[in-house]
Amino acid sequence: MTSEPPAQTVKSGDIARVMALLPHRYPFLMVDRMVEMVLGERAVGLKNVSVNEPHFQGHFPGEPIMPGVLLIEAMAQTAGALVVETLGEAMHGKLVYFMSIEDARFRHPVRPGDQIFIHVEKIHARRLVWKFRGECRVGDRVVADATYTAMIVDR
Repeated sequence: MTSEPPAQTVKSGDIARVMALLPHRYPFLMVDRMVEMVLGERAVGLKNVSVNEPHFQGHFPGEPIMPGVLLIEAMAQTAGALVVETLGEAMHGKLVYFMSIEDARFRHPVRPGDQIFIHVEKIHARRLVWKFRGECRVGDRVVADATYTAMIVDR
């Protein structure tokens, strides 16, 4: 009987590592740090929410709330970093694109000063298509969650 080797855990990655993994840049980089990655399986990213982010000027004046679509994007970027870290050199010259978003729910407003912990877990991966379940948490509270599918494509 053979057993699978244990998954490789990468403990963390600072903003420089995140920027090496993802093509996104300010103002659209939604992950400040990778807190934990278990290659090919799951990851936790961190987003520090600042009142200085440009979307707060209009969403909403006097009542700043992070747009839900950016929470979804933060989940996607966290998953993208996991895919790139997992596949390594095979990802050179490629991007990860959304294919679908399912069952997205926004449960509580995210405001400046919050820290969002972005938990993603691979549901399955077939060649170039990966499906994830993600949730954003502020403290112990789930503020958003979704299931989404992405495809790896050449640039």
